[in-house]
Amino acid sequence: MPTLPGSGIVSGGGDSVASRRAFVGGLLGGCLAGMSHLVQGAPPKAAGGQEKPVQFDGNRAYAHLKEICALGPRPSGSEGMSRQQRLVADHFLKLKARVKFQSFDAPHPRTGEPVAMNNLIVSWHPQAQERILLCCHYDTRPFPDRDPDPRAARNGVFVGANDGASGVAFLMELGRHMGAIQPRFGVDFVFFDGEELVFHPNDPYFLGSEFFAKGYRDDPPGHIYHYGVLLDMIADKRLNIYQEVYSVQYARSIVQSLWAQAAALEVKEFIPKVRHEIRDDHLALNQLARIPTVDLIDFDYEPWHTTQDIPANCSAGSLAKVGKVILAWLQKLPDPPAGGGDPEAP
Repeated sequence: MPTLPGSGIVSGGGDSVASRRAFVGGLLGGCLAGMSHLVQGAPPKAAGGQEKPVQFDGNRAYAHLKEICALGPRPSGSEGMSRQQRLVADHFLKLKARVKFQSFDAPHPRTGEPVAMNNLIVSWHPQAQERILLCCHYDTRPFPDRDPDPRAARNGVFVGANDGASGVAFLMELGRHMGAIQPRFGVDFVFFDGEELVFHPNDPYFLGSEFFAKGYRDDPPGHIYHYGVLLDMIADKRLNIYQEVYSVQYARSIVQSLWAQAAALEVKEFIPKVRHEIRDDHLALNQLARIPTVDLIDFDYEPWHTTQDIPANCSAGSLAKVGKVILAWLQKLPDPPAGGGDPEAP
């Protein structure tokens, strides 16, 4: 992949759509030139030279969520998505992560015209050849199609506070702590584009995660992903996270390690029962890339795909609880599952 000079950003994928070239050029113009992307910060010290405890700030994550929603709808290929990509890339460059875009085109489901898509990959300790994934999708659905008002379902504004912004905001706050912890494996944050550029139930979902997974399978990189966690809809005010069916099938030991960590921390919103069979970005990672991946999701969110998926229905406290678990888990990462992904996947 060619490095784009003076930015710490790496570009990958095709370049067939003019809007992509304009986007990348505009992004580079807004980034901090010459910023190192390979150096990780040392753990902060308290008085007496002791390391300060690392604490996830739910209020700061929630502020990111509101900032993202203030951009408006962010469907793939939209101006809102471009503004979000600039915001997120700038944020992680300032934290001295390596930031790169994995670019591809996908036909618009209505017109067939190519839509420029960009997965965003943020790497911590990029020299490590053994790695894990923390991922989310960062596009929003074009319309709030489940809204009880038929007019709003067709033409309403959908800002995707929980379904879209929550995972992005969570990783933006988590990034502040990646220099202060020392996971046993390198960590990549991956933001998938094209999760739901959907106008009709038969339109394809999960475009970004499928492109990422096929690239990993067909053109293996110089590193291996041992496992992953997908973060989706984790800011519900009434947070309840059950063990998702496919996650247990493909990544049972990772599910067990996450819920054991939650139990040790007395985070009761991680409920140790299997519930909901969800088709989500983790399926491509499990089935195509054979990366055992857990979907961490609260699927009992009433405003899902409605105009009421707004910051007021999300909670800093919920983000903080998930952050508490993930931060502790990252510092005690489990062994890779024996044999990788489940060979009996449907």
